[in-house]
Parts: sequence; C-alpha cells; structure tokens
Amino acid sequence: MKRRIGLSLYPDSSDFEKDKVYLEKAGKLGFSRVFMSMLEIGDDKEAVFRKFSRVIGYAKELGFEVALDIAPGIFDALGISYDDLRYFAELGADGLRLDVAFDSSKEALLSFNPYGLFIELNMSNDVAYLDNILTYQPNRPFIYGCHNFYPQKGTALPLDFFISCSERFKKEGIRTAAFVNSQAGKLGPWDINDGLPTLEIHRTLPIDVQAKHLFATNLIDDVIIGNAYASDEELRALSEVNRYQVDFRIEVSAGINDVERDILFDNQHVRRGDITARMIRSTAVRKIYENRENPPHDNQGEFTRGDIVIGNDLFGKYKNELQIVLEAHTDERKNKVGRICDAELLLLDYINPWSKFLFH
Repeated sequence: MKRRIGLSLYPDSSDFEKDKVYLEKAGKLGFSRVFMSMLEIGDDKEAVFRKFSRVIGYAKELGFEVALDIAPGIFDALGISYDDLRYFAELGADGLRLDVAFDSSKEALLSFNPYGLFIELNMSNDVAYLDNILTYQPNRPFIYGCHNFYPQKGTALPLDFFISCSERFKKEGIRTAAFVNSQAGKLGPWDINDGLPTLEIHRTLPIDVQAKHLFATNLIDDVIIGNAYASDEELRALSEVNRYQVDFRIEVSAGINDVERDILFDNQHVRRGDITARMIRSTAVRKIYENRENPPHDNQGEFTRGDIVIGNDLFGKYKNELQIVLEAHTDERKNKVGRICDAELLLLDYINPWSKFLFH
C-alpha cells in the first residue's frame, strides 16, 4: 500500500486565504490528503456548506483527498439523516472520519453509500470495534482507519497501546493514518492546544522524526500534520522523509575518509539476517570495498549506542564492514565515522533482520 502525507485544516476558525496558501505549498511538496474537522460547527446548515465547500473545492482542485471528521451530533445539528450522505458528497468530500462510533452495523451500511465516500474509523481504542464491523460485511475498500490526536499535554497514546490498536487494523489490510505535531502550528479544533500528536512521545520531537517513527512501525500508511499551520521548514522536512525505509540523519566524524564516505552514503544498507545484540551489521559493503585501504582513526574510545563504525585495515576479512552500535564496547579494529542524531535513536528498534536502511 502506497504511503502518503497530509495536513489538517479547521475552516470554522481559520482564514480561507491562509488555507489556500498552505494547501498550495503542501501540494507542491507532495502532500496528498487533508483532514478537516467538522466537530465544532454551528447549526446554520447553509453557512457551514458555503464555508466548507469553498475550502474543499480548492483542495480538490489541487488534487488532495479530503476527509471530514464528524460525530453523530453533526447529523442532528445539520438536520441530516444517517441514511443519506448527500450533503457531504455535495460538499466535495472524499470520505468521513467517524470520531465517535455508531453500532457497527451502521458503519458497515454507510460504506455502501452511493456517493463513494470512504468511511474512516477511529483507531485509538484497543477493542474489537473493527472486528465487529467486519462481521457485518462492509464494503472493505471503503473502510479506512485513523487515530485520534490529543491537544492536552500528557494525554496522547503510549507506544505499546498505539501498536496494539494499530495492529488490529493493519492485520486486516485496512489503510491506516496517524497524526504528527507541528511545533509551529497553533490552530486546532479546541481552545486547548499543546500540540496535536497521536503519540505522546512525539509531542516535542521534530516533525520529520515523528513521521519516520510512524512509518518505521510498518503500521501506518498516512501521516497527517494534526495542527495548522506547520512552518515551511516543517512542510519540507516532512516531504523529504523516506516513507518506505529508515533513512538516518547522522553527524559525520571529522576524521572520515573517502572510502568510508562512499560506504556510508552510496550504498543500500541491509541488516544481516542472523542478527547480534551488540550491533547492526551491514556486511555486503565489505565485499564491494575489499580492495580499498582504510587506515585506523577514531578507534581508541568506547563506542556507544548510535555510533556508526566501519572496519579498518586491522580487521582482516571484516575490513570496510559497516556497523551501527547497539551495546557499548571498544574495538581498535573499527573506526568511528559518525553518529545517529539523538532524536532518531528510537528508530534503531525498528531495524530488524533483513531491514533496509540509509544515511544522510
């Protein structure tokens, strides 16, 4: 399943011209979906229609897929029947995210709506919600999953719970989404906004690291910025994230030589299948560069978790093998050539047997 990046808009409290500029910037950078909250609208059906259709229409012109976040109360506020989604189709939406569950039978029935709107389920509950819907035989290609975001500091999901919730959807082949937090964004659906991540550990991390982590779990297909407006730098950083393998940002050692630089940056790295706890080994490169000299340097101190080392001329057949240190050790037969940035050390847990990875 192809992976995507997206953003969030809040038409009930945002400025249309700012929304336009934001969409244009993101569209040029490869963003392709929009999450749009309708949870805080008033009861003027026509005013709501004008406001949302204007923004949705412009997003659609730029090629975005648009999902509206709704709850059962929205139907009452707008005088809309659960059995007729025409209003949302006429707005131009592609799908509806159900912030609050119905009775499972209703979700299954909604997925057969004649307008082709996908139905996006709330993923942030570790219960058999999806299983129950599937027993009612929904239109499976039109069932998506999307986690919540959490405006209050300290209330977002812990990692183990997030994984358990997400696995319920991923094992069924359902498209999944989760939110990352912009450090610049101040706009969200509520008056409290300490950021809008799905995972609490992401709240203060750089936006690209958050996205790398979500993609590295292999449980999330779409990464969406929860708050608006992300800075230009954040938009670009997120657009440059490798969505299909971990691409570590590293600090290069001052003493690195040409062969080590080539090994680092000019190769597809693969963790050896028969793994070790001490380090992640990329062994194919030692064969490619077996005839290149590599004198010892930066090899006297202790190597610690996240250090990147390459075998030097003292290492015999293991010369020019690349390793990422997992457990602290010393070995003069290895040169330290760089270090993974501290914020990305959590990504090491996702380099499994035969995992592919890169450096930049």
